[in-house]
Amino acid sequence: MKKKITNAICIVLLLIPAVLAVAPLLFLLTGSVMDTSEIREYIGPVLGDGEGFAVWRLFPMYPTLVNVIELFFDSPEFFQMFWNSMKITAGILTGQLLFGMPAAWGLAQYEFPGKRAVYFSYIVLMLMPFQVTMLSEYIVLDLLGLTDTLSAVILPGMFLTFPPFLMYRFFSEIPPALIEAARVDGAGELAVFFRIGIPVGSSGIISALVLQFLECQSMVEQPLIFLKTKRLWPLSLYLPEVDLSHAGSALCASFVALIPALFVFLYGQDYLEQGIVASAIKE
Repeated sequence: MKKKITNAICIVLLLIPAVLAVAPLLFLLTGSVMDTSEIREYIGPVLGDGEGFAVWRLFPMYPTLVNVIELFFDSPEFFQMFWNSMKITAGILTGQLLFGMPAAWGLAQYEFPGKRAVYFSYIVLMLMPFQVTMLSEYIVLDLLGLTDTLSAVILPGMFLTFPPFLMYRFFSEIPPALIEAARVDGAGELAVFFRIGIPVGSSGIISALVLQFLECQSMVEQPLIFLKTKRLWPLSLYLPEVDLSHAGSALCASFVALIPALFVFLYGQDYLEQGIVASAIKE
């Protein structure tokens, strides 16, 4: 009996943070089908000139699809910014595969002078916030004539050090005997990389890409600084521009923007957990 009570208490204690984590998603879904006047009544004290505190209802009093229709049929800028986000994300992830993955493999499998220094520099750069490197990145991009283009956001993201660091953790765990056996059988270095490194280290690769995808979808500072033309903005800069009169469509847009990230997270959840565990292991 005592054990059942203990288990029940543990379940309740675990359900409380779970409900709090899911609550914003429920608010987005509810607000997507809520009338504008009702939204103004609930969150007017926060976004408007009203007084008091914001409130919310789990179920709208007057459900409507006006916000959905307005978003999909009367908001062309939403789709433009949505595809800008997809272009930025695809470019950064492609760059990580082309440059980050071979860098992680070389760092994990080959010995060369200064290897420890390179590994340490990866860690230092990974810990640096964007504000530290912002000015230097802007100067370099301006000299290359890339400011106010999507490449200004994509190019620095292609060489972020966290994805290679995470891939490195998985590549370094590949048994040396397996690689040596492939070399004895006559496999070249490229064949070892493509036939052993990538398949065996696929968990690390996918977990790194999932984390990078989620990071790209929420970029704010980089596009805000490097992109001056509004038509080049990603979706992460579209939502803060919405005022109270379009709060319903903003909530609907937030929910739609969340769908790709949600699918990617659900697909790569297992790999993501492995990546978090691997990144926490000390050298």
